[in-house]
This record gives sequence, structure tokens and C-alpha cells, in this order.
Amino acid sequence: MSSDKVQKTTAMMVIEVMGRPKEHLIETMEDLAKKISEEKGVEVVDKRVHEPTEVKDKKDLFSAFMEVEVEVEDNLLLSVLMFKYMPSHIEVLEPENIVLTNNGMGDILNELTRRLHKYDELARVMQMEKQILENQLRKVLGDKAPKEKKD
Repeated sequence: MSSDKVQKTTAMMVIEVMGRPKEHLIETMEDLAKKISEEKGVEVVDKRVHEPTEVKDKKDLFSAFMEVEVEVEDNLLLSVLMFKYMPSHIEVLEPENIVLTNNGMGDILNELTRRLHKYDELARVMQMEKQILENQLRKVLGDKAPKEKKD
């Protein structure tokens, strides 16, 4: 990790899940909170799991969220948590002012860049696989195959 060991950072993350059955969402959020607490250099200070509610106009589909307050030993860990658990919202609670060395900032930016490249690669692979499947479908169905829409 980075050499930024100046002070710990406390943040609140809001994590949302959607699915069914209702009971599964609570179990899923409890599991996520447990995994977050097991991350090296991360302490879960508090968590509040909110009751699932039915999604409007979707029968038997539920949405729920939890608030997880974490304390991290290193600022880089906060960005790692962000990518790993994909919170819908994150708020840094403490400290008021964050001090980063150029190495610490570089670590954060390199982690961000590494993850973005990984996601870009996945998107490209999925696009190629989609094109292959569409071509195979056209061969099988002939002229009956749906035409690709251009945006």
C-alpha cells in the first residue's frame, strides 16, 4: 500500500442491493458487511441495514440498502473499497483535511487507472463475443435474424 500513514480516514458508504426474495437481501448485506470488516486495514465502525422495500411496479422484486461506516488505515484502501463493493454513495467523515504525499496520490491514481483498464478490457471482450454470437445467429436464421441498430 501507499506510504501515506499520516492518519486514519473514516467514511460512510451506502450500499444498495436489489433482488428476491426479501430475506435474501438482508443476508446478502450482512455478508457484504462481514467481507468489508475482513479487509486488511479496514475496520467497520458501524453498520445499519435497512428493511427491504418492494420496487414500484415490479411484483416480488425488492430493494434495500445499508450504511456502513468504515475506518481505513490508508487512503488507498478507500478507493479499493469503492471499486470492490461499488457503493452508491460515499462520504468522507474524518479527517476534515486529508494530507497526501505525491506517492500516496500516485498510488490512488494508479489503482484507479488499473481498474478502469480492466473494465475497458472486459467491455471490449463482451462486445466481440456479442458480435460473434450475432454473426452465428444470422447464419442459423438467415434473413430472419434481427439487424443490428446503429446509434
